[in-house]
Amino acid sequence: MTQIDARPQAGDAVRGAAAPEDAGGVREKGLGGNSVGLMGGAVIGVSTVAPVYCLTSTLGPTVGEVGLQMPAIFLAGFLPMLLVAFAYRELNKAVPDCGTSFTWTVKAFGPRIGWMCGWGLLVATVVVLSNLAGVATSFFWLTAGEISGSESVAALDGNKAVHILTTLAFIGVATAISYRGITATKWVQYALVGLQLAVLAIFAVMAIAKADQVAGSLDFSLSWMNPFGVESFSAFTAGLSLSIFIYWGWDACLSINEESVGSTRTPGRSAMLAMVIIVVSYLMVAIAVQMYAGIGEKGTGLGNPDTSDNVFAVLADPIMGSGLGILLFVAVLASAAASLQTTFIPVARTALAMSSYEAMPKAFAKVHPRFKTPGLATVAAGVATGLFYTVMSLVSENVLVDTIYALGLMICFYYSITAFACVWFFRKELSRSAANLMIKGVLPGVGGLMLTAVFAKTLYDMWDPAYGSGSSVLGMGSVFVIGVGLLLLGVVLMLVMQRRSPAFFRGEVLTKETPALVMAD
Repeated sequence: MTQIDARPQAGDAVRGAAAPEDAGGVREKGLGGNSVGLMGGAVIGVSTVAPVYCLTSTLGPTVGEVGLQMPAIFLAGFLPMLLVAFAYRELNKAVPDCGTSFTWTVKAFGPRIGWMCGWGLLVATVVVLSNLAGVATSFFWLTAGEISGSESVAALDGNKAVHILTTLAFIGVATAISYRGITATKWVQYALVGLQLAVLAIFAVMAIAKADQVAGSLDFSLSWMNPFGVESFSAFTAGLSLSIFIYWGWDACLSINEESVGSTRTPGRSAMLAMVIIVVSYLMVAIAVQMYAGIGEKGTGLGNPDTSDNVFAVLADPIMGSGLGILLFVAVLASAAASLQTTFIPVARTALAMSSYEAMPKAFAKVHPRFKTPGLATVAAGVATGLFYTVMSLVSENVLVDTIYALGLMICFYYSITAFACVWFFRKELSRSAANLMIKGVLPGVGGLMLTAVFAKTLYDMWDPAYGSGSSVLGMGSVFVIGVGLLLLGVVLMLVMQRRSPAFFRGEVLTKETPALVMAD
C-alpha cells in the first residue's frame, strides 16, 4: 500500500475487504467487483442517455426555439453537464460508492440534504423509465407496421390496453436483464449502442450527401455554432433547457463504480468518454439534418410543428430510402429499449446504498448471492415504474405528459447539489494547487450555478398553466404542481424515515469525516 494523496477513499470496502473504522461509514455492499472496464462503462453511459431517441424528439422543438443556432445550443447544453462531470469524477476518486450523489452529498452536507438528493435521483429515474417504456412500445408497433406493411398493426399502439400491456412487457424484460447482473447488461448494451451509433453515422453521411438535392436545404455555416446568434434571451434559455436534458443519464456509469475495474478512476474516465461520444453524435446529426431539411415550417423542414416531435419518422425514407429507412425506426426502438434497461442501474444502486446506510428500509440492501445485483431494489424499481405508467395512462394522458415535463426540475435539483457537494467536500484542498482549484472548485461550482439557474427558470416557467399540456390546478400549472409535489413528497418520506432510522439522520452511520489516505488500485 502506498500513500499517494490526502483524499478520502473507500476502495478497500468496494473491492471486498472490510471497511476501515475511519472510512466515514462507507460500507461494502456485496456487488460483483471487476466486472466492467472503461469501454463497458462508457457504453452503459451512452445507452442511458438514449441518443437516437433524444434526437428524434428534440431536433424539431430546438429548431422551433433557436432556429439555425441548434448546433450551438447543443454545445451550450453540453457545457454544464461537462462541468458537473468533473465533480462526479473527483468525488468518485475519493469515495467510489454506488450511492454516488446520495453518498457524496451526505458526506459533504449531512444526511438531510443527502437524502433529498438521493430522492431527486430516484424519482427522476422512475419517471424516465416509464417514459422510455412508453416510447419503446410506440416504436415497436410502428416498426412492426413498417415491416408488415400493415397500418392496422401500427395502429395497435393507439389501443390503450395493448399499449399498456406492451409497455409492461418491456419493463419486465428490462428488469429481468438488470436483475441477472451487470455482465449481462454490458453485452446487451454493446449490441444496442453499436447499432444506434452505426445507424446515426449512416444517416448523417447520407443526409449530407443528398443535401443539395432537395428544396429548402442549406449550406453549412460556422455561424450555426455561435450561441450569441439566438434572437432573444428567452429563446436561448428555452433552447438550453431542451438541450441540457438530452444529456441526462451519462452518470449511470458512475453508479457501477463498485463493479468496475479500478473503481476510483475507471468510472470517471468512462463518464468523460461517454460525454464525448454523445456530443459528437449530436453535433454530427444536428448539422446533417439542418443541411438536408433546413428549418422551414412545411414539409420535411425541421420547423414544421406537425412533425417536430418525431423528426426521424419524417426523414427516414427521404434520406435513407425505404429499404434502409426502417433501420432508423429500429435504431429508435433500440435506443429506447437499451436506455430503459440501463436506467435501472442508478435507481437500483442508489436504493441499495440508501438502504445499506439505513436511510431506507433494510430490505433494499439485499444483494442476490449469485448475480451480485441489488435484486429486490431492481424488482421494486420495475414494479414502481409499471404501476406509475399504468396509473398515469389510465388517469390522464395530460398528467403523464406533465409528469415528464416536470422531470427537468428533479434532474437540475440533484445534479446541482452534487456539483456543490464537490466544491464543499474538497474545500480544504482547493488552495493546494491551481489544478485543484479549477477541477475541484471552479468548474464544478460554475456547472452547479448554471444548473441552479435553469432550475429557477424552469420553476418560474412551470407556474404558467400553458407550460406542458396546458392544464392547471388552483390557477397553478399542473407541471409546477407535479414537479414541486414530487420533491415535497420526498420531504414527507424523509421525515418518516427519520423516525424509523434516527441514527442515520444524526450522522452516526455515514459521517462527514473521511480517511486521509488513498490506496493505489
